[in-house]
Amino acid sequence: MKRQGVARPRRVRVGRAAIGAFVVVIVLIQVMPFYVTLTTALKPKTDLSSRLSLPSGGIHWKNFSLAIADGHILSSIGNSAVVTVATTVIVCVFGALAAYPLARRRTRTNSLVLLGILGLMMIPPLSVLVPLYSLLNQMGGINTYWGVVLVLANMQLPLAIFLYANFIRGLPASIEEAARVDGANLIQVLVHIVFPMLKPVTATVVILTSVATWNEYALSVYLLTDPTKQTIAPAISSFFSVQSSNLGAASAASLLAVLPILVVYLFLQQYFIKGMVAGAEK
Repeated sequence: MKRQGVARPRRVRVGRAAIGAFVVVIVLIQVMPFYVTLTTALKPKTDLSSRLSLPSGGIHWKNFSLAIADGHILSSIGNSAVVTVATTVIVCVFGALAAYPLARRRTRTNSLVLLGILGLMMIPPLSVLVPLYSLLNQMGGINTYWGVVLVLANMQLPLAIFLYANFIRGLPASIEEAARVDGANLIQVLVHIVFPMLKPVTATVVILTSVATWNEYALSVYLLTDPTKQTIAPAISSFFSVQSSNLGAASAASLLAVLPILVVYLFLQQYFIKGMVAGAEK
């Protein structure tokens, strides 16, 4: 009995150590690309040392100024910010409004609608590029912010509706019924009762939509061909093709592009985790 009692804590310690080592390996795999990009961005073009080594001759900030001046990264970040904010707001508002009746009225028709929404999530965006481009061209939406926002919002809405519907199904309907008894109409119930309870899943939708919109390349490169309206992903690609021999400048541009969306995630991460866990429980 004593041997078994001693062996069990040993197995627990070995198991915890193995899990800890596995977590450390995963963290290193995730952090290593950012570390290599940072060290490369801080080195001059003539520095041929290992990408893993720190800058030996001091920090070289010229790569960042080159990315801003020649790559027009800041203007592209501004364009992406406009497109991302507009797309995220549309997806959150219309996603929540569409999900509410689907979640509260569990009819066969609504179940079929949700299945259809799941099916839309499986369609590759590039498979509808040709008819989409033709339609936008007829509407005058090529090289316009509203055109690309309309397209990207429609691409992100199915996932948002699915997440909102699953989350709303777990909310108690008694609170809404009590508000109705007190004389509140449907709009007041949604604005004052339902929407405030959607903060966790809204943070999840905001992060998923903003990251997908910010990093979107395949559609933006065709819908926004005007260099002055180019978003960050096509701008980074164009700048890298020009500065392929200067990896430091290309790395600096990549870091500048990642920074805004990273800040957004750091502010919303606690709500993001709650929303993902809640969605999994539903």
